[in-house]
Amino acid sequence: MSDDYLWDKSGEPDPEIQKLEHVMGRLRHNRPAPAFPEFVANRRPRLLQMRLLSGLAGVAAGVVIIIGLGFLFRTPESPAVPQTAWAVTREGVGTTSAGAGANNLGPGQVLETDSRSYASLRAEAVGQIDVEPNTRLRLLDRNARNARVHRLALERGTIHATIWAPAGEFVIDTPSAMAVDLGCSYTLQVDDSGNGLLRTTLGWVGFKLNGHEAFIPAGAACSTRPKTGPGTPYFEDAAASFRAAVAKLDLESAAPEERAAALRIVLTQSRQRDALTLWHLLSRVPEPERGPVYDRLAKLVPAPAGVTREGILHLDQSMLDLWWNELGWGDVGLWRHWERTWEKSK
Repeated sequence: MSDDYLWDKSGEPDPEIQKLEHVMGRLRHNRPAPAFPEFVANRRPRLLQMRLLSGLAGVAAGVVIIIGLGFLFRTPESPAVPQTAWAVTREGVGTTSAGAGANNLGPGQVLETDSRSYASLRAEAVGQIDVEPNTRLRLLDRNARNARVHRLALERGTIHATIWAPAGEFVIDTPSAMAVDLGCSYTLQVDDSGNGLLRTTLGWVGFKLNGHEAFIPAGAACSTRPKTGPGTPYFEDAAASFRAAVAKLDLESAAPEERAAALRIVLTQSRQRDALTLWHLLSRVPEPERGPVYDRLAKLVPAPAGVTREGILHLDQSMLDLWWNELGWGDVGLWRHWERTWEKSK
């Protein structure tokens, strides 16, 4: 590098200095230089000064380049997600809406009823929710990466939901599972300990906690517990002994002899529509119990083409899905599509 060119542009031009000049040209100082006292410096200090100035020039150029690249490649801010307005109708003096306007419930706000009051929420593009006494319901923000999904959280109490939004676009969180509308009307209850019960009156509902899932068609019900998630769905017109046996199989604490007795009741008392319960049991019972469940289900609803006993015993998901579609309560592909969309939005 030519020292003379660095200071007064005399001598042979240096390519590195020319490059820095081009980058820093717009910041050039065009006023006279201030007068400094003259001093004599030996060769070594001057060399150190030159290296320091050269280094500072490089740093300054780097700062300019980095700032420019920062503007060029900055991540655009996510657009604000429009929030749905839920109109609130109150019945009784004990209904409160923490932070909400008199007639609307906004994101993050809570609707709460006491022991003598009722309320109703309605969004024209989504549906209507009737709120029973002693209920606490929160409206959640819509996810910017999945803005079509409307979400609420039922912290306790009872609601009746009638949804006309497209399937998969309305979700209610509870302390023990997430209820996903698949085109339906249903009742959802949560007690003070976080246990829940979902009862479907029209269409069907998906119930999910982590990888544990349940599908509840009209006329069926399903309980759920914190950390465990959805239990095994059953039709409410089944015999009381059948429903009690299903509940016993859902208990991890049941003794082996109790489980064996409960499984016998379920297998012997199951009707054709109780294929709903048997299909869910396939993925819930231990492997030694899976064979008898398969055999009974195959008698009630024969396995379709592409489904084998071996595959079901090994819980092949594609085979389980094919068999579900034979039961007549909806195409599980709708649920799988929702799952993929939901995972991408996280």
